[in-house]
Amino acid sequence: MVIAAVREMNDERSVLSPEAVKKLVAVEGFDVVVESGISSHWNDEEFQRSGASIETDRISLMSKADVLVRIHPSTPEELAGMKPGSLHLSLLDPYNNRSLVESFAGAKVDAISLEMIPRTTLAQKMDVLSSQASLAGYVAVIKAAERLNRILPMMMTPAGTLSPARVFVIGAGVAGLQAIATAKRLGARVEAFDTRPVVEEQVQSLGAKFLKVDLGETGQTAQGYAKALTEEQLAKQREAMAKAVAAADVVITTAKLFGRPAPRIVTSEMIEQMKNGSVVVDLAAGSGGNVEGTQVDEEVMIHGVRLIGIDNLPGEVAVHASQMLGANISALLLHMWDSEKNTLKLDASHSEAGEDLDEIVKGCLVVKGGSVVHSGIQSHYASNTSVL
Repeated sequence: MVIAAVREMNDERSVLSPEAVKKLVAVEGFDVVVESGISSHWNDEEFQRSGASIETDRISLMSKADVLVRIHPSTPEELAGMKPGSLHLSLLDPYNNRSLVESFAGAKVDAISLEMIPRTTLAQKMDVLSSQASLAGYVAVIKAAERLNRILPMMMTPAGTLSPARVFVIGAGVAGLQAIATAKRLGARVEAFDTRPVVEEQVQSLGAKFLKVDLGETGQTAQGYAKALTEEQLAKQREAMAKAVAAADVVITTAKLFGRPAPRIVTSEMIEQMKNGSVVVDLAAGSGGNVEGTQVDEEVMIHGVRLIGIDNLPGEVAVHASQMLGANISALLLHMWDSEKNTLKLDASHSEAGEDLDEIVKGCLVVKGGSVVHSGIQSHYASNTSVL
Protein backbone atom coordinates (compact mmCIF):
# COMPACT_ATOMS: atom_id res chain seq x y z
CA MET A 1 0.00 0.00 0.00
CA VAL A 2 1.47 3.31 -1.13
CA ILE A 3 1.21 6.10 1.43
CA ALA A 4 1.96 9.39 -0.31
CA ALA A 5 2.60 12.84 1.15
CA VAL A 6 2.83 16.07 -0.82
CA ARG A 7 4.41 19.44 -0.17
CA GLU A 8 1.98 22.00 1.23
CA MET A 9 1.48 25.28 -0.60
CA ASN A 10 1.87 28.45 1.49
CA ASP A 11 2.51 26.44 4.65
CA GLU A 12 5.94 25.74 6.13
CA ARG A 13 4.68 22.61 7.89
CA SER A 14 4.97 19.11 6.45
CA VAL A 15 2.45 16.38 7.17
CA LEU A 16 5.17 13.79 7.79
CA SER A 17 8.57 13.91 9.46
CA PRO A 18 11.46 11.45 8.96
CA GLU A 19 10.62 9.94 12.36
CA ALA A 20 7.01 9.33 11.28
CA VAL A 21 8.23 7.73 8.06
CA LYS A 22 10.36 5.27 10.06
CA LYS A 23 7.30 4.18 12.04
CA LEU A 24 5.26 3.64 8.89
CA VAL A 25 7.82 1.76 6.79
CA ALA A 26 8.44 -0.57 9.73
CA VAL A 27 4.96 -1.97 9.08
CA GLU A 28 4.88 -4.76 6.52
CA GLY A 29 2.64 -3.60 3.69
CA PHE A 30 3.38 0.15 3.85
CA ASP A 31 5.49 1.96 1.24
CA VAL A 32 5.96 5.68 1.85
CA VAL A 33 6.55 8.11 -1.02
CA VAL A 34 6.97 11.85 -0.44
CA GLU A 35 7.15 14.74 -2.85
CA SER A 36 10.59 16.24 -3.29
CA GLY A 37 10.96 19.34 -1.12
CA ILE A 38 8.10 18.33 1.17
CA SER A 39 9.82 20.00 4.11
CA SER A 40 11.71 23.26 4.53
CA HIS A 41 13.58 21.74 7.49
CA TRP A 42 14.37 18.13 6.54
CA ASN A 43 15.88 17.53 3.12
CA ASP A 44 15.04 14.70 0.71
CA GLU A 45 18.04 12.66 1.83
CA GLU A 46 16.81 12.58 5.42
CA PHE A 47 13.46 11.23 4.28
CA GLN A 48 15.24 8.65 2.12
CA ARG A 49 17.38 7.49 5.02
CA SER A 50 14.16 7.03 7.00
CA GLY A 51 12.82 4.69 4.31
CA ALA A 52 10.76 6.94 2.04
CA SER A 53 10.99 7.15 -1.73
CA ILE A 54 11.20 10.59 -3.33
CA GLU A 55 8.95 11.64 -6.21
CA THR A 56 9.51 14.88 -8.13
CA ASP A 57 6.31 14.68 -10.19
CA ARG A 58 3.43 15.78 -7.97
CA ILE A 59 0.70 14.60 -10.36
CA SER A 60 2.30 11.18 -10.75
CA LEU A 61 2.68 10.88 -6.98
CA MET A 62 -0.99 11.59 -6.34
CA SER A 63 -2.14 9.26 -9.10
CA LYS A 64 -0.40 6.22 -7.62
CA ALA A 65 -1.28 6.90 -3.97
CA ASP A 66 -3.44 4.37 -2.14
CA VAL A 67 -3.43 6.76 0.80
CA LEU A 68 -2.70 10.46 0.41
CA VAL A 69 -1.87 12.35 3.60
CA ARG A 70 -1.67 16.12 3.69
CA ILE A 71 -2.58 19.07 5.90
CA HIS A 72 -4.86 21.02 3.60
CA PRO A 73 -7.39 19.27 1.33
CA SER A 74 -6.78 18.59 -2.33
CA THR A 75 -8.66 20.60 -4.93
CA PRO A 76 -11.37 19.05 -7.14
CA GLU A 77 -8.87 19.14 -10.03
CA GLU A 78 -6.32 17.19 -7.98
CA LEU A 79 -8.95 14.68 -6.88
CA ALA A 80 -9.74 13.93 -10.53
CA GLY A 81 -6.21 12.52 -10.90
CA MET A 82 -6.44 10.19 -7.89
CA LYS A 83 -7.38 6.52 -8.03
CA PRO A 84 -11.02 5.69 -7.27
CA GLY A 85 -11.08 3.89 -3.93
CA SER A 86 -7.97 5.63 -2.64
CA LEU A 87 -8.05 7.32 0.77
CA HIS A 88 -7.40 11.00 1.45
CA LEU A 89 -6.49 12.28 4.94
CA SER A 90 -6.46 16.01 5.66
CA LEU A 91 -8.09 18.82 7.55
CA LEU A 92 -11.32 19.05 5.59
CA ASP A 93 -13.76 21.29 7.52
CA PRO A 94 -16.67 19.28 6.05
CA TYR A 95 -19.41 21.37 7.67
CA ASN A 96 -18.29 24.44 5.73
CA ASN A 97 -16.89 22.73 2.61
CA ARG A 98 -19.88 20.86 1.24
CA SER A 99 -19.00 21.35 -2.42
CA LEU A 100 -15.50 19.98 -1.82
CA VAL A 101 -16.84 16.99 0.12
CA GLU A 102 -19.17 16.29 -2.80
CA SER A 103 -16.15 16.45 -5.10
CA PHE A 104 -14.57 13.64 -3.07
CA ALA A 105 -17.73 11.59 -3.44
CA GLY A 106 -17.90 12.31 -7.16
CA ALA A 107 -14.28 11.24 -7.65
CA LYS A 108 -14.94 8.14 -5.51
CA VAL A 109 -12.03 9.09 -3.28
CA ASP A 110 -12.63 8.15 0.37
CA ALA A 111 -12.01 11.00 2.79
CA ILE A 112 -11.06 11.27 6.45
CA SER A 113 -11.43 14.65 8.14
CA LEU A 114 -8.60 14.95 10.66
CA GLU A 115 -10.34 17.59 12.76
CA MET A 116 -13.20 15.14 13.40
CA ILE A 117 -11.06 12.55 15.18
CA PRO A 118 -12.93 11.91 18.44
CA ARG A 119 -11.50 13.50 21.58
CA THR A 120 -11.18 10.26 23.51
CA THR A 121 -8.32 8.87 25.57
CA LEU A 122 -7.46 6.30 22.91
CA ALA A 123 -7.44 8.92 20.15
CA GLN A 124 -5.29 11.49 21.97
CA LYS A 125 -2.13 10.57 20.10
CA MET A 126 -4.00 11.02 16.80
CA ASP A 127 -5.62 14.35 17.70
CA VAL A 128 -4.27 16.81 15.13
CA LEU A 129 -6.39 19.71 16.36
CA SER A 130 -5.11 19.45 19.93
CA SER A 131 -1.46 19.10 18.94
CA GLN A 132 -1.59 22.15 16.67
CA ALA A 133 -3.75 24.18 19.07
CA SER A 134 -1.17 23.70 21.81
CA LEU A 135 1.49 25.23 19.58
CA ALA A 136 -0.87 28.04 18.54
CA GLY A 137 -1.37 29.01 22.18
CA TYR A 138 2.38 29.15 22.73
CA VAL A 139 3.06 31.17 19.59
CA ALA A 140 0.25 33.62 20.39
CA VAL A 141 2.03 34.65 23.60
CA ILE A 142 5.42 34.88 21.90
CA LYS A 143 3.98 37.07 19.13
CA ALA A 144 2.25 39.29 21.66
CA ALA A 145 5.44 39.65 23.72
CA GLU A 146 7.36 40.58 20.61
CA ARG A 147 4.87 43.29 19.61
CA LEU A 148 4.12 44.63 23.08
CA ASN A 149 5.79 47.94 24.03
CA ARG A 150 6.72 46.64 27.49
CA ILE A 151 8.24 43.53 29.07
CA LEU A 152 6.13 40.70 30.48
CA PRO A 153 7.83 39.92 33.83
CA MET A 154 8.22 42.11 36.87
CA MET A 155 11.73 43.52 37.05
CA MET A 156 13.42 45.24 39.98
CA THR A 157 16.06 47.72 38.81
CA PRO A 158 18.01 50.64 40.32
CA ALA A 159 15.66 52.87 38.37
CA GLY A 160 12.62 51.37 40.05
CA THR A 161 10.38 48.31 39.91
CA LEU A 162 8.67 47.45 36.64
CA SER A 163 5.28 45.84 37.18
CA PRO A 164 4.42 42.65 35.27
CA ALA A 165 2.30 42.86 32.15
CA ARG A 166 -1.33 41.75 32.41
CA VAL A 167 -2.41 38.98 30.04
CA PHE A 168 -6.08 38.07 29.64
CA VAL A 169 -6.81 34.75 27.91
CA ILE A 170 -10.34 34.10 26.67
CA GLY A 171 -11.02 30.39 26.28
CA ALA A 172 -9.29 27.69 28.32
CA GLY A 173 -9.18 24.84 25.88
CA VAL A 174 -5.92 23.33 24.65
CA ALA A 175 -4.71 26.58 23.04
CA GLY A 176 -5.85 28.74 25.94
CA LEU A 177 -4.21 26.59 28.60
CA GLN A 178 -0.94 26.61 26.70
CA ALA A 179 -1.17 30.39 26.33
CA ILE A 180 -1.76 30.71 30.07
CA ALA A 181 1.20 28.45 30.89
CA THR A 182 3.51 30.28 28.48
CA ALA A 183 2.54 33.73 29.73
CA LYS A 184 3.09 32.62 33.33
CA ARG A 185 6.51 31.19 32.49
CA LEU A 186 7.42 34.57 31.00
CA GLY A 187 6.41 36.28 34.22
CA ALA A 188 3.13 37.93 33.26
CA ARG A 189 0.13 38.33 35.55
CA VAL A 190 -2.49 36.14 33.90
CA GLU A 191 -6.27 36.08 34.08
CA ALA A 192 -8.49 33.75 32.05
CA PHE A 193 -12.14 33.21 31.23
CA ASP A 194 -14.09 30.27 29.83
CA THR A 195 -17.80 29.57 29.57
CA ARG A 196 -17.19 26.12 31.10
CA PRO A 197 -16.88 26.39 34.88
CA VAL A 198 -15.28 22.92 34.88
CA VAL A 199 -11.97 24.39 33.63
CA GLU A 200 -11.55 26.80 36.55
CA GLU A 201 -9.37 24.34 38.44
CA GLN A 202 -7.12 23.80 35.42
CA VAL A 203 -6.66 27.55 35.00
CA GLN A 204 -5.81 28.01 38.66
CA SER A 205 -3.39 25.07 38.61
CA LEU A 206 -1.33 27.02 36.08
CA GLY A 207 -1.13 30.00 38.43
CA ALA A 208 -3.71 32.17 36.67
CA LYS A 209 -6.80 33.86 38.05
CA PHE A 210 -10.14 32.62 36.73
CA LEU A 211 -12.70 35.29 35.87
CA LYS A 212 -16.09 34.09 37.08
CA VAL A 213 -19.18 35.20 35.16
CA ASP A 214 -22.66 33.88 35.91
CA LEU A 215 -23.99 33.00 32.45
CA GLY A 216 -26.63 30.56 33.58
CA GLU A 217 -26.58 27.14 31.96
CA THR A 218 -23.45 26.50 29.88
CA GLY A 219 -21.26 23.46 29.37
CA GLN A 220 -19.35 21.53 26.77
CA THR A 221 -20.08 19.08 23.99
CA ALA A 222 -19.20 15.39 24.05
CA GLN A 223 -16.08 16.31 22.07
CA GLY A 224 -14.96 18.79 24.75
CA TYR A 225 -15.82 21.97 22.87
CA ALA A 226 -17.63 24.84 24.58
CA LYS A 227 -21.31 24.98 23.68
CA ALA A 228 -22.53 27.99 21.73
CA LEU A 229 -23.95 30.78 23.90
CA THR A 230 -27.23 32.57 23.38
CA GLU A 231 -27.18 36.24 22.37
CA GLU A 232 -28.24 37.15 25.92
CA GLN A 233 -25.38 35.13 27.39
CA LEU A 234 -22.89 36.67 24.94
CA ALA A 235 -24.03 40.16 25.94
CA LYS A 236 -23.61 39.33 29.64
CA GLN A 237 -20.19 37.83 28.91
CA ARG A 238 -19.00 40.94 27.04
CA GLU A 239 -20.14 43.20 29.84
CA ALA A 240 -18.27 41.18 32.46
CA MET A 241 -15.14 40.91 30.35
CA ALA A 242 -14.97 44.59 29.41
CA LYS A 243 -13.10 45.49 32.62
CA ALA A 244 -10.63 42.63 32.24
CA VAL A 245 -9.95 43.59 28.62
CA ALA A 246 -9.46 47.25 29.53
CA ALA A 247 -6.95 46.35 32.25
CA ALA A 248 -4.98 43.94 30.05
CA ASP A 249 -1.81 44.69 28.14
CA VAL A 250 -2.32 41.52 26.10
CA VAL A 251 -5.60 39.81 25.20
CA ILE A 252 -5.56 36.37 23.57
CA THR A 253 -8.84 34.96 22.27
CA THR A 254 -9.16 31.25 21.49
CA ALA A 255 -12.93 30.67 21.22
CA LYS A 256 -13.83 28.48 18.25
CA LEU A 257 -17.00 26.55 17.45
CA PHE A 258 -16.40 23.55 15.23
CA GLY A 259 -18.37 23.83 12.00
CA ARG A 260 -19.65 27.32 12.77
CA PRO A 261 -18.31 30.89 12.67
CA ALA A 262 -16.34 31.96 15.74
CA PRO A 263 -18.33 33.98 18.30
CA ARG A 264 -17.69 37.72 18.38
CA ILE A 265 -16.44 38.37 21.92
CA VAL A 266 -14.28 41.49 21.92
CA THR A 267 -15.94 44.57 20.44
CA SER A 268 -14.46 47.77 19.09
CA GLU A 269 -15.78 49.58 22.16
CA MET A 270 -13.85 47.20 24.41
CA ILE A 271 -10.67 47.69 22.38
CA GLU A 272 -11.08 51.47 22.65
CA GLN A 273 -10.80 51.16 26.44
CA MET A 274 -7.42 49.40 26.23
CA LYS A 275 -4.12 51.22 26.70
CA ASN A 276 -2.22 52.46 23.66
CA GLY A 277 0.35 49.89 22.62
CA SER A 278 -1.64 46.91 23.91
CA VAL A 279 -1.83 43.76 21.79
CA VAL A 280 -4.72 41.45 20.91
CA VAL A 281 -4.06 38.04 19.30
CA ASP A 282 -7.15 36.45 17.74
CA LEU A 283 -6.66 32.70 17.27
CA ALA A 284 -10.08 32.43 15.61
CA ALA A 285 -9.33 34.96 12.86
CA GLY A 286 -9.59 32.30 10.15
CA SER A 287 -13.12 31.32 11.14
CA GLY A 288 -14.65 34.78 11.45
CA GLY A 289 -12.72 36.12 14.42
CA ASN A 290 -13.47 36.65 18.10
CA VAL A 291 -12.38 40.28 17.84
CA GLU A 292 -14.12 43.05 15.94
CA GLY A 293 -11.73 44.47 13.37
CA THR A 294 -9.40 41.47 13.12
CA GLN A 295 -8.09 40.84 9.60
CA VAL A 296 -6.97 37.35 8.57
CA ASP A 297 -3.19 37.07 8.30
CA GLU A 298 -2.72 40.76 8.98
CA GLU A 299 -1.75 43.07 11.82
CA VAL A 300 -3.91 46.16 12.11
CA MET A 301 -3.99 49.08 14.55
CA ILE A 302 -7.37 50.09 16.00
CA HIS A 303 -7.66 52.75 18.70
CA GLY A 304 -3.92 52.42 19.31
CA VAL A 305 -4.19 48.66 19.89
CA ARG A 306 -2.44 46.12 17.65
CA LEU A 307 -4.69 43.29 16.44
CA ILE A 308 -2.88 40.16 15.24
CA GLY A 309 -4.92 37.75 13.12
CA ILE A 310 -2.43 35.12 11.93
CA ASP A 311 -4.49 32.10 10.88
CA ASN A 312 -1.71 29.51 10.87
CA LEU A 313 0.13 30.15 14.12
CA PRO A 314 1.49 26.56 14.33
CA GLY A 315 3.19 27.25 11.00
CA GLU A 316 5.36 29.81 12.80
CA VAL A 317 7.06 26.89 14.59
CA ALA A 318 6.94 24.54 11.62
CA VAL A 319 9.54 22.02 12.81
CA HIS A 320 7.73 21.02 15.97
CA ALA A 321 4.35 21.37 14.26
CA SER A 322 5.50 18.90 11.61
CA GLN A 323 6.87 16.51 14.21
CA MET A 324 3.52 16.49 15.98
CA LEU A 325 1.55 16.15 12.74
CA GLY A 326 3.71 13.22 11.69
CA ALA A 327 3.18 11.51 15.03
CA ASN A 328 -0.59 12.09 14.80
CA ILE A 329 -0.86 10.78 11.23
CA SER A 330 1.33 7.72 11.78
CA ALA A 331 -0.61 6.83 14.94
CA LEU A 332 -3.90 7.03 13.05
CA LEU A 333 -2.70 4.92 10.13
CA LEU A 334 -1.19 2.30 12.45
CA HIS A 335 -4.46 2.18 14.39
CA MET A 336 -6.42 1.65 11.18
CA TRP A 337 -4.13 -1.03 9.74
CA ASP A 338 -5.42 -4.61 9.63
CA SER A 339 -2.23 -6.68 9.44
CA GLU A 340 -4.11 -9.93 8.85
CA LYS A 341 -6.03 -8.63 5.82
CA ASN A 342 -3.28 -6.26 4.69
CA THR A 343 -5.66 -3.35 4.37
CA LEU A 344 -7.09 -0.41 6.26
CA LYS A 345 -10.15 -0.82 8.50
CA LEU A 346 -12.68 1.27 6.63
CA ASP A 347 -15.80 -0.88 6.75
CA ALA A 348 -17.83 -2.82 9.30
CA SER A 349 -16.25 -6.15 8.38
CA HIS A 350 -13.12 -5.05 10.24
CA SER A 351 -14.86 -4.45 13.57
CA GLU A 352 -14.64 -7.04 16.31
CA ALA A 353 -18.30 -8.01 16.08
CA GLY A 354 -18.61 -7.29 12.39
CA GLU A 355 -21.51 -4.97 13.17
CA ASP A 356 -20.04 -1.55 13.63
CA LEU A 357 -17.02 0.46 12.57
CA ASP A 358 -14.16 1.31 14.90
CA GLU A 359 -15.24 4.39 16.90
CA ILE A 360 -12.24 6.48 15.88
CA VAL A 361 -12.65 5.73 12.18
CA LYS A 362 -16.40 6.13 12.43
CA GLY A 363 -15.93 9.57 13.94
CA CYS A 364 -13.70 10.95 11.19
CA LEU A 365 -14.59 9.02 8.00
CA VAL A 366 -16.66 11.43 5.92
CA VAL A 367 -16.74 9.91 2.42
CA LYS A 368 -16.65 6.20 1.52
CA GLY A 369 -17.42 4.51 -1.79
CA GLY A 370 -18.71 7.64 -3.47
CA SER A 371 -21.10 8.64 -0.68
CA VAL A 372 -21.09 10.86 2.40
CA VAL A 373 -21.23 8.30 5.22
CA HIS A 374 -20.79 10.39 8.36
CA SER A 375 -24.19 10.68 10.05
CA GLY A 376 -23.54 14.14 11.48
CA ILE A 377 -22.45 15.52 8.10
CA GLN A 378 -25.42 13.86 6.40
CA SER A 379 -27.81 15.53 8.84
CA HIS A 380 -26.10 18.89 8.39
CA TYR A 381 -26.36 18.70 4.61
CA ALA A 382 -29.97 17.56 4.78
CA SER A 383 -30.91 20.59 6.85
CA ASN A 384 -28.92 22.93 4.58
CA THR A 385 -30.03 21.93 1.13
CA SER A 386 -28.08 24.57 -0.78
CA VAL A 387 -24.49 23.77 -1.73
CA LEU A 388 -22.15 25.65 0.59
